Amino acid sequence: MLTAILWGAVAASSLVLGAVLALVRPWSERVIGLVLAFGAGALISAVSYELFEAGVRAAGQVPVAAGLAVGAVAFFLLDRPLERRPDSGGLPLALGAFLDGIPEQLVLGVGLASGEPVSVALVVAIFMSNLPESIGASSEMLAAHRSRTLVLRMWIVVAAVCLLSTAVGYAVADSLSPGWRAAINGFAAGALLVMLCDSMIPESRRQAGLPAGLVLVLGFAVAAGLSAA
Repeated sequence: MLTAILWGAVAASSLVLGAVLALVRPWSERVIGLVLAFGAGALISAVSYELFEAGVRAAGQVPVAAGLAVGAVAFFLLDRPLERRPDSGGLPLALGAFLDGIPEQLVLGVGLASGEPVSVALVVAIFMSNLPESIGASSEMLAAHRSRTLVLRMWIVVAAVCLLSTAVGYAVADSLSPGWRAAINGFAAGALLVMLCDSMIPESRRQAGLPAGLVLVLGFAVAAGLSAA
């Protein structure tokens, strides 16, 4: 359990680190856009290799597809009220980090409980994707005149919940069938894909311009390389 908590803390720490980086100094729109683009590429890699493909290997396509649909609908329904708010800056990205962080770190805890060596690629992918989400969302929330204390407290709470998810995953691993594990992978993947399409990729393109697509592919390449290592 202690090992699971340690690795969970490493993965979730980037949420708070990103908020601190956004609070320490202002970041230009172009830099935020490039960071978001790199993170989006890393997330696409995580969806492809660490979530969807791993879930299919564990239990086949049906439970992964079911989880994918539930995760996508969950993010869509929870995100709609935020998108309708005129001052929603950063909140959709924060919601995405929360919705995908919980099942991602559940998967991490379950893997550790099964006796497998820690998936460094998964930890790095979670860390790399959390960081730009947190920097981008925090910067947008500050631009929307939310207090610095509120922003930091929000990310501490999100990181704590994600860390708790790792411990829960470790604790309940023995009672989860391969189908449920695959469904959890699918849920995370579904929430991520909707968030990427609705928030992260459009924001990166708007803020960074033409280089966003290139940096996205670089982020995918780095994360995919780590998955294959």
